[in-house]
Amino acid sequence: MTDDTKRGTPWQDGELDAIVADYFAMLHLELAGEAFTKSKHSSLLMSRIGRSHRSVEFKHQNISAVLDELGMPWIKGYRPKLNYQNAIFDAIERYLTKNPRAFLNDSPHPGTSSPQPVFVAPPVPIRTNEPLPARLRRLVRKFDPVERDHRNRVLGKAGEEFVLHLERQRLTELDRSDLARKVRWVAAEDGDGAGYDVLSFEPNGRESLIEVKTTNGSSRTPFYLTRNERELAEERPTDWQIYRVHLFAQDPKIFTITPPLEDAVILNPETWRASF
Repeated sequence: MTDDTKRGTPWQDGELDAIVADYFAMLHLELAGEAFTKSKHSSLLMSRIGRSHRSVEFKHQNISAVLDELGMPWIKGYRPKLNYQNAIFDAIERYLTKNPRAFLNDSPHPGTSSPQPVFVAPPVPIRTNEPLPARLRRLVRKFDPVERDHRNRVLGKAGEEFVLHLERQRLTELDRSDLARKVRWVAAEDGDGAGYDVLSFEPNGRESLIEVKTTNGSSRTPFYLTRNERELAEERPTDWQIYRVHLFAQDPKIFTITPPLEDAVILNPETWRASF
């Protein structure tokens, strides 16, 4: 039942901790493919904390927006919505700090693809000068999605294998089984360092050098690009491309990025090699 005295008042830490924990419980079930009813979760939560259905639903969407910034999956049906209450950042930080296994929801296995096409258009650039709230920037730095994806070699290899099979299937469907048999997982067979992960082909036989970047986050999740990859993109711009695999744990989608890279993404230096 809604507590009318709470209407229009800021959420307290205990209430925020409760809704964040319940959100992650639902997210775990969704990623595991287990059935659950969002409305039942909301009703139980409302009875515990006395907030209205509208307030609870809006806060769920706030949590989705923060997880989107963190490059994490979020619950389908709770589309990210901004206009955060700053305290939500602290509640999510408390949860993730106490429950590091929550990142295991970042499944290294591809979700069940929908009947919709795997290849989609790249995200539309966001033209805004508004910076992220300071507390959210701190949260993103602490649980850096770019570094997390970069270090998650299991996720990276799973994405590469996904693209490998996809390319073989694509060429077979184009009546080029001869080329499909030549598709190679270069990163697994020859090791990293080639500047691309999968050697594939266009139907006319031209080589396609595919660098795979995989995340369980949304299409806007940033990623690392190595010097070697960038140099190869400049050397072979007509052959080299990025397959940005996103939403991997839920419903894998891919958009492509081709050189010149500066036309598609903003490149910022992150690390430097120190030598004597």
